[in-house]
Formats: sequence, C-alpha cells, structure tokens
Amino acid sequence: MAQASPEKLIERLASGKPVPAIVLQGTDVYLRDMCRNRIIDAYVPEELRGWALTRLSAREAGWDEILQRAQTLPMLAQLQVIIVDGAESVEKLGDKSRDEILDALGKYLASPAPFTVLLLEAASLDKRQKFFKLLSEKALIVELTIGGESAALLAAQMAQDLGVEIDRDAAAFLAEILNSEPARIRIEIEKLASYVKGAGRIRLADVEALVVAARKNTVWQLADMLADRKRDAALAFLDNLLREGEEPVGIIGALAWLYRKLIEARSLPAHTNGYQAARQLGMRPEAAEAAVRQAHRIPKKDLLAGLIALAEADSQLKSSNPNPRALMEFLIARLTMRTAA
Repeated sequence: MAQASPEKLIERLASGKPVPAIVLQGTDVYLRDMCRNRIIDAYVPEELRGWALTRLSAREAGWDEILQRAQTLPMLAQLQVIIVDGAESVEKLGDKSRDEILDALGKYLASPAPFTVLLLEAASLDKRQKFFKLLSEKALIVELTIGGESAALLAAQMAQDLGVEIDRDAAAFLAEILNSEPARIRIEIEKLASYVKGAGRIRLADVEALVVAARKNTVWQLADMLADRKRDAALAFLDNLLREGEEPVGIIGALAWLYRKLIEARSLPAHTNGYQAARQLGMRPEAAEAAVRQAHRIPKKDLLAGLIALAEADSQLKSSNPNPRALMEFLIARLTMRTAA
C-alpha cells in the first residue's frame, strides 16, 4: 500500500475512512503509543472498546486465531481494531510455518474484512523477507521515527500538555541532543516542566542546565575523541554512557546522525562560521561550527567507512544476540583506527 510517517498517519485517520491493515514499525515507545491511541480513537468509541478492541500476541496466540478474529463481526460496533504484538516473530519461524502464515495472511489482505482494522506492531522488519514485501503491498507501514523539525514541534506540544511553554530554540536544541527520539524527549520535558514550574516557560538555558549538565557527555565530545584517535578516552566515555543507562542502539543512532552531519559539513569551507553553517546543516550555530571544525580533521573516506561500521553494528544489535558491550567496544576500536578499513 504505502509507507508513512506518524504525521501522515494522523492525516489519514482524519479522513475517517478505515485502513484495513496498519503496521507500526519501530522501537520508540512514545510514538508507538501515540499512533496506537490515535488509531483506536479514530475507529472505536470509548464505550464500545470492551467489544471492539482486541490485543493478541503473534508469538502466543498464533496467526490462525488472529485471522479468525479479524473475520468475526464485532458485537455492537461497526468497526473493530485488532492489535497484534510482536508481528516480526514471523521472520524467525521455519520455512514451512512461515510460508503457511504468509499464504493465509496474503489471502486475508487480498480481501480484508470491511469491519476490521488489523494493527500489527513490530520492533523492526527485514525488508529482504517476503513478510515485509507482502505488508508493503497490502498494508500501510508507519515508520516510528520523526525528523528534527517535527521532533521540536512535538516537544512544544508535550510541554503544552504539561501546562508550560518552551521556547523554539530550546525545543530545537532538546530534539537535537536527544537524537529526535520522542520517548526520551518526553522524559526530559517532564523534568523540565517540574524544574520551571513557577516560571511556566522552558528556555534554552534551562535545557543546557538540566539536560546537558545531567548527561555530562554529548556526542560532540565523542567526536573530538574520534577525530584525535583517542581510543582509550573514547572507550572510557563509552563506559560512562553505558553505566548512566544509555542504550547501545541509541548511541549508535546518535553517532550515525553525527557522521552524516560531518559528511555534510565537510562540503563547506573550513572557515565557514557557525551562523552560515547552521543554515546549510539545519543545526544550531554552535553545533554547526563544531561540525565544520571536526569534519575537516577526519578524512572523508574515514567518515564513509565509519558510517558503514555503524550500519553493521546497528544490524548486528537488532538481528542477532551479541554481547552489546563487546560489540560497542569493537565499534569504538574500529572508528579510532588510523587507517579506516
């Protein structure tokens, strides 16, 4: 059918026309909950949710039960929503079991029940597998990620929901340092809302004082260590991040964003000032100036090799069962090599 962002999903729901099958793909808890709640609100009145809202696990219930429920008329309601957790478990089945499920699901999606919205939730899907190809043809796949500008707007809405306002530059900075991850933004907004309760407004200085100071380490500090090939310092930095509770997949995501920005910054003259670079890179002037400075200290081939290393590490974290700390230490060693592989 199509792929969409959370914003496009909300626009689609506003039309009121049921979408037979929707896939929420991603690990961001806030976005998943927000999209799921919007779908339920759009299709099932609150007083009918005892009859027209079902939640099943693909690992436990099995697809026979899921598809049978989908084809059963709901009581008292015109539409029902069936939520399926762990849809990606299909990919890990044996060939015979997987093919049987795909055949049954394909037949259902070819002629879906007009009274059912099938909502599949998956942490990640392998685009090379038949399951993803089937869903991409027959369902609306919603990627649970948002860009920096949308994340800043979402931060402003979160603040408003908590009864405070947030300055535009503060919202943009918060989104930037948290890698545009709504679940993390929500946690920090709640802290900031409590912090400024008397003033009623979150300013850039508040974000710098509470969020940056609390984390102590930022991805830009690590960039300096990588640029200088300071492996021991980078490994110590990594150890501190992991002990503070940072998730390896989040660290890799932040580093991948950093490397992409450094590649963009490398196309700018080395003397470009922060305000000029900010327009080109879509960043705050201070961060843009740091990006230009650091980008010209790392050969472009090393930046490209770094992106490859980050993509491989991300894939290993999500598709196998590695030792996360060992994988991250190997990644840092790879990024600090004098000659990139």
